[in-house]
Amino acid sequence: MTNRPVRLALVGAGNRGQTYTRWAHSNPDRVTLVAVADPHSRQRERAAAGAKDPDAVRRFEDWRALIGSDVEYDAVLIATQDREHAEPAIAFAGQGKHILLEKPMAPTEDECRRIVAAVEDAGVLFGVCHVLRYTPYTDLVKEVIDSGMLGDVVDVQHLEPVGWWHMAHSYVRGPWRKEAESTPMLLGKSCHDLDWIAYVTGRRIERVASFGGRRHFRADNKPTDAASRCLDCAIEPDCPYSALKLYLPVLREQGNVWPVSVVTDAEGEAGMLDALRTGPFGRCVYDCDNDVVDHQSVVMELNGGANATFTMTAFSEQTHRQTRIFGTHGCLEGDGEKITVVDFRNGATLVMDAPVVGGSNAASDHGGGDQGVMDAFTAAVATGDATLIRSGPGESLDSHLAVFAAEQSRHNAAVVSIHTKEGQS
Repeated sequence: MTNRPVRLALVGAGNRGQTYTRWAHSNPDRVTLVAVADPHSRQRERAAAGAKDPDAVRRFEDWRALIGSDVEYDAVLIATQDREHAEPAIAFAGQGKHILLEKPMAPTEDECRRIVAAVEDAGVLFGVCHVLRYTPYTDLVKEVIDSGMLGDVVDVQHLEPVGWWHMAHSYVRGPWRKEAESTPMLLGKSCHDLDWIAYVTGRRIERVASFGGRRHFRADNKPTDAASRCLDCAIEPDCPYSALKLYLPVLREQGNVWPVSVVTDAEGEAGMLDALRTGPFGRCVYDCDNDVVDHQSVVMELNGGANATFTMTAFSEQTHRQTRIFGTHGCLEGDGEKITVVDFRNGATLVMDAPVVGGSNAASDHGGGDQGVMDAFTAAVATGDATLIRSGPGESLDSHLAVFAAEQSRHNAAVVSIHTKEGQS
């Protein structure tokens, strides 16, 4: 236990890293950012800028230099790109540093297992940013299930409405568009959701079957009169995926916030238009090099005999997850902000509101999950109490293994059992 603020180093100062450091700067009695490692100087400066003493935050171009430095820190937050998680996580565990790792842990099962083995061997505290576990809404859903109000859970229906514009931004034009450069869509976007199902029900996912594909964002769906870039396109005003529609209103109304901040570092409309004219975010969605799915469904068998279904779709509004849970004594319907419970025993309907903390996406705290995971992890480091971390190595590995099994099922048209340990199901 320590009476001083937790000393935190940040590795990867992109959008997610900036989100977590804003929380750190807003809670100086809890945590102090002492170092940031990122290859881009602008990102390093942005991360340090909100600190009480920005000059005291050490800057490094590479996380390896941080490990070799004389900086004293208690924990490291790793928010690099997905394929750059395993090496630093294993290395910092070897240095005895507590680790908070952005999801997904890593793009392969082998790397995930190696990370878990490293942190367990080192005996360090470890958490994954499964931020949905940490929202007030999740607390409410889990409280109802754990109370027995629903009886035994039999079925779960869960939907992630990715949003047409979010799909276009991140997964068609953006950095998660190609599996070989990032991760499969289900892992990069929806490992949250399979993890959430397991968490709120208290059941482990044992078998899965999955179906999905790239239905719409393909060259053969490109309208005849469409151009290769939105700025040159005659049908842009009527296109739902227009980059001008997506970015310019946000820039005008809110300034350089996500997703605008991902498109360009330049300020103002001139900089935005230049980025759309020359950069990846101005491309026609039917003329990109994307290969990740735009819709996917997973059918799951949970231990104890319960079933769950999950659907991820691009073709929706961008909003909170939607969930229906069916039990032997009652059923629950939730929309990310409130839940409605029907009690079969007396026919009563109960509506419960969760405390509203932010919106549903990365720009607005994931419904309180971003601050929730930071609060829990830093408290665990300060007190040494690992139970404060809801998304530790074992739980997170199980969720990732379920995703890998679902991808195996999707590619091979098979029902796949999930092996939580080598050689065991």
